[in-house]
Amino acid sequence: METVRETLKIVVVGHVDHGKSTVIGRLLYDTKSLPEGAVERVKRISKEKGKPFEYAYLLDAFEEEQKQGITIDTTQLQFHTEQRDYVIIDAPGHKEFLKNMISGAANAEAALLIIDANEGIQEQSKRHGYILSLLGIQKVYVLVNKMDLIGYSEIKYNEIKREMNEFLNNLHVYPLTYIPVSAFLGENITYHSDKMPWYKGEPLLNAMDLFEKEKGLEDKALRFPIQDVYKFDHRRIIAGRIESGTLRVGDKILVVPGNKMTRIKSIEYWADKDTVKSSKAGMSVGITVEDEFFNQRGQIIVHKDHVPLISNTFKANIFWMGKKPLEKRQEYKLKLVTQEIECEIYAINKVVDATTLLTTEDAEQVNTNDVAEVIIKTKKEICFDEFKNNPVTGRFVIVDGYDVSGGGIVSGLVQGLQTVNRFVKNNLEMVIGCFDEYYYILSENRVEKTGGKAHTFHIGDVLPQNGMTYEYPKDIDVIDWEQGLAAKIRNSKLQDLIPLAAYEYSGIPTVDVRGFYIRITSAADLAVYREELSLTQEANSYAAKANKWLSFGRYREIRFVKALNSAEAEYHI
Repeated sequence: METVRETLKIVVVGHVDHGKSTVIGRLLYDTKSLPEGAVERVKRISKEKGKPFEYAYLLDAFEEEQKQGITIDTTQLQFHTEQRDYVIIDAPGHKEFLKNMISGAANAEAALLIIDANEGIQEQSKRHGYILSLLGIQKVYVLVNKMDLIGYSEIKYNEIKREMNEFLNNLHVYPLTYIPVSAFLGENITYHSDKMPWYKGEPLLNAMDLFEKEKGLEDKALRFPIQDVYKFDHRRIIAGRIESGTLRVGDKILVVPGNKMTRIKSIEYWADKDTVKSSKAGMSVGITVEDEFFNQRGQIIVHKDHVPLISNTFKANIFWMGKKPLEKRQEYKLKLVTQEIECEIYAINKVVDATTLLTTEDAEQVNTNDVAEVIIKTKKEICFDEFKNNPVTGRFVIVDGYDVSGGGIVSGLVQGLQTVNRFVKNNLEMVIGCFDEYYYILSENRVEKTGGKAHTFHIGDVLPQNGMTYEYPKDIDVIDWEQGLAAKIRNSKLQDLIPLAAYEYSGIPTVDVRGFYIRITSAADLAVYREELSLTQEANSYAAKANKWLSFGRYREIRFVKALNSAEAEYHI
């Protein structure tokens, strides 16, 4: 039986002339994913035109277009490594790309953001970073390209890395790694470059294979939207399509909104040979439940430990395609899986011209083909997930009159002003300072801690691995003895949040909630650490224990700045 190969969809973005086409062409070339004779054909055409060969030309699919100097706007470019197949999503412009991404026609799971090492970070580089934020793409590598033009300078590379990291972190985009490359010369693309021995990470192709594939819909939390309820002889059969997860006869389920708890009695069938005890994502089924109560179209059946967000107000990113502009305080119909409800555009926080990526804050309307960050208010509570956690229940359409005029993705709940970072899992919450920055202000002769933009991180979210003044390993545990909690971070993602009493040392380095390394190297160390801190009551006593157990400089440093505003600058698109 032939094994089905894994496929990962990647979007490549970057400022014009920073080398996007060259990177893609090089990937196609180095993985031998081009049609037979394509390279020789492009070399011949380049020679006929008196131009040097460029890997970027390999993106042109047909000889006729190449002769006319026309670049074809493809939607999918495919290549493969030994580990998996890749699809590069490449739309003919921002407008089409954003429309396809938001409508679900081209869901990228990861991204490569390309920056020219010689030109440095440009306005368009930041706007492309904003696209990744807009679409909720969390798996990001930043390629610092054309390193040959700056003599493979580690200092310039680090400057670009620090500046881009500071900007992206404010957008809640946390690159998993930065890779210095020269796509044209093939440096750090397939093999480690001997021109940059200071770079200890993986070359691009190896690093791409380290991208973690998202769970399939069947492995996500159960989402079974009710399509209809049928009275059939003595049974009330709840019918619908399982959008994610798996349900089994005997499962305890929750029907939301409404929070009615019951148990699955049966999965119905037409003939005895079709009898099943479980069904999974993608299947349309009818079920009966043990308790008789009123169910209706639009409600969603879930497992009680994995409940979706339930609210009448949420933040969303939308792409507007209507004949008339989308207007604030105007009523529309929102459709999300089987839920259909009247809604209004409560606020238009930001409008982005999809072609130029120029932005208008606090607008009154959204014009055709523009993207916007909005707050939507529905007439009653509905169920949904953030798009990054579940694309099916995190995507919706907006109907204006009788026309589907816009598509959107849920970006989160509307919250009040947040001043601290948090890890959250169900009713557990850890307030953290791991991502605060420490600066020595030369003009004032003092050390200052700054918190940046506060954020709530949920299970599965990518975390900022490195900032201006910190750099953590991809696998690390965070211990908060005061709150009695422990967080497990694996591959730069929040994997779990558990009571400290249930935490066991597993050889993974540990830090406290401020990011200070804890000198724990064994289970015995952990036991002593717990016991000593539990006996600590007074501040002086804690200081002594902190000096014994904690190390500031393992993953942190203090950076020097002339004034605090040079460290706190935040970019607004």
